Amino acid sequence: MDHVGSLTTEKNVGDDNGDNDDNTEDGEELIVIPGGQPNMQQLLQQAQKMQQDLARAQEELANTEVDGQAGGGLVKATVTGAGELRALRIDPKAVDPEDTETLADLIVAAVHAANQNAQTLQQQKLGPLAQGLGGGSGIPGLPF
Repeated sequence: MDHVGSLTTEKNVGDDNGDNDDNTEDGEELIVIPGGQPNMQQLLQQAQKMQQDLARAQEELANTEVDGQAGGGLVKATVTGAGELRALRIDPKAVDPEDTETLADLIVAAVHAANQNAQTLQQQKLGPLAQGLGGGSGIPGLPF
């Protein structure tokens, strides 16, 4: 006899670490259709919420600035969390008209350092969201 059932999620006794291993809100009901398959409507709503959270985090990254430097601070670069170069500061001591190659190397190194810091920030902001998306959603056709 086929019927639609529901399953209320509960925390395991003694699991007080605060994490939510089942990716549902405490007490949230997970609707299950015959054959033990989760309700697609509910999965789509969860995916939409995660997409909104991801968009919000990406916007925050675009508005956050991080710095990188080279030559002991002679050259400083500022990029957004999304990697867009916003500012470049060069100490006059770094400018030698006879050696522009060193200055160019310092600029490249400072921008590279700033971009590495931006990548670290991206991982901090987007990592938890990406793990949520890649947490074995089991939805065919989705790249995560």
